[in-house]
Amino acid sequence: MNDRPLAAQPNLNVVFCWHMHQPDYRDRRNGEFQLPWTYLHGIKDYVDMVAHLEHNPQARVVVNFAPILLEQVDEYSQHVKQYFIDNTVIKDPLLNALVDPTLPSSAEYRHGLIKSCLRANEQHLIARFDHYQRLADMGSWINTHPEEIHYLKGQYFVDLLMWYHLAWLGETVRHNNLRVKELIHKGCGFTFHHRRELLAIIGELLTGLIGRYKMLMDKGQIELSMSPYSHPIIPLLLDINCARQSMPDISMPVTESYPDGSERAKWHIKEGINTFKHFFSSIPRGCWLSEGGLSEAAIGLLDEFDFAWTAGGESVLRNSLAVENKHHPDDKESFLYQCYKVAEKNTVCFFRDDELSDLIGFTYSDWHGDDAVANFTHRLETIAQQPAMAEGGIVSIILDGENAWEHFPENAYHFLHGLYQSISDSPYLTLATYSDCLTNRDKPATPLDRLVAGSWVYGTFSTWIGDEQKNRAWDMLTDAKQCYDRMSTSPSLNDYQLELARFQLAICESSDWFWWFGDYNPADTVSDFERLFRMHLANLYQCLGVEPPDYLSEVFTHGSGSPFHGGVMRTGSA
Repeated sequence: MNDRPLAAQPNLNVVFCWHMHQPDYRDRRNGEFQLPWTYLHGIKDYVDMVAHLEHNPQARVVVNFAPILLEQVDEYSQHVKQYFIDNTVIKDPLLNALVDPTLPSSAEYRHGLIKSCLRANEQHLIARFDHYQRLADMGSWINTHPEEIHYLKGQYFVDLLMWYHLAWLGETVRHNNLRVKELIHKGCGFTFHHRRELLAIIGELLTGLIGRYKMLMDKGQIELSMSPYSHPIIPLLLDINCARQSMPDISMPVTESYPDGSERAKWHIKEGINTFKHFFSSIPRGCWLSEGGLSEAAIGLLDEFDFAWTAGGESVLRNSLAVENKHHPDDKESFLYQCYKVAEKNTVCFFRDDELSDLIGFTYSDWHGDDAVANFTHRLETIAQQPAMAEGGIVSIILDGENAWEHFPENAYHFLHGLYQSISDSPYLTLATYSDCLTNRDKPATPLDRLVAGSWVYGTFSTWIGDEQKNRAWDMLTDAKQCYDRMSTSPSLNDYQLELARFQLAICESSDWFWWFGDYNPADTVSDFERLFRMHLANLYQCLGVEPPDYLSEVFTHGSGSPFHGGVMRTGSA
């Protein structure tokens, strides 16, 4: 591109904020991971995202980590290391199966293994590889003819496990790792040596992952930020009725307030900072409150911990401006691309551009990578040249750093590579972090007298509260919290037991369980997360030395829907 003309307006700051997050899948009674998504996204998406940044030093972004994710990545790394020291069983059934020399031969186990190894994107993770596709076709046939499973020999399951993990590797790993290329070339008939070799590669990826992000932070290329410890909805912990601000007619749980929610919210922030400091040797300046959940009280809590910035959804800002009777026309340049201070709080708020963020999350996966990059860059440059941007502006692109990419060809390799390069080369755009924007701003943040509480999804909390199943879950959580409060003053529990219970309670407070409750979600996923929620609650009661209530033995929600992308992502606007 040509150099920008003299006397032109300043460049538009473009901030990508990639949110990396998985809930706690561990059964803390025995340390066993119940679902494999942390390590699978680790070796595919988290690895690819950092590799793209390493490849393009001009790419400045914000990467936000949920602390509970960091802990799990580190624990997987330790499990794999220990396996190679003394053959200790890896506490993830699927990952351990990869190197189990004597896979169980029971029909029930093998049916379960087929089901697990077919939980992958059919178009981009299975059909891409001929060997994997053949194995998947055989597995699908067996699923409809279960009585014939005895015809499948052990080598079928070995090869299926190998291809499942090879397909889940990041595209940058397949491009650059010679051992991976050789395994893919071999295609079938894998031996125990090959299985151990693939596990070693997985271990190396997980062991180096957090350090690679830290290195980029230390170099000053990226900004790392955090979410509260186990990803709870902080505004609802502080005041569950704040959900009514954006949805006055919402149906609420029986509980009228979450017991001692303010202290629990503070605990999650404090423990999140401690975890972040443990892994990155620094304290973050920014906090993406779980699900972009904002309220005036939540921002006040961030003030107490001296956070410089937070961010939320465009609809939250629109709802807030509407209450203030401020004009918010369709030309978003007049209100969205600036930072705000809410009700005289110190923490500065940025707001997500829903349209641009959702183009990446939901639209560009069906485009040719070059066309998607050109379209996105053009949209940004058009914004940059609007009169409202005469004094500069800040566009926030915020979305999950892991869930979109499996829907792109080659894990969005060409799209992400081209995206960073194209924006870096543009004379109208500057890739920046939120701390960059605060440091270099020429004017104060715009005051916002009132903020209507809500999340990045539709500007409401309807994804986590308001229907029968979600409300039932809040009441179940409240029951457990009240038991925790009673037992925390009991002499029957020592400090160690109370600490275990405190962390177990934190896991129960995660937003993820509530996200999945509701019949509009897929049946298998609802079943997984509903079971995990009841398991975590039962574990909490047992930590406290109390018999779990009988209702925890009963399934309370089912799924029957087929949402876009399986429901793992939602658009910012309804």
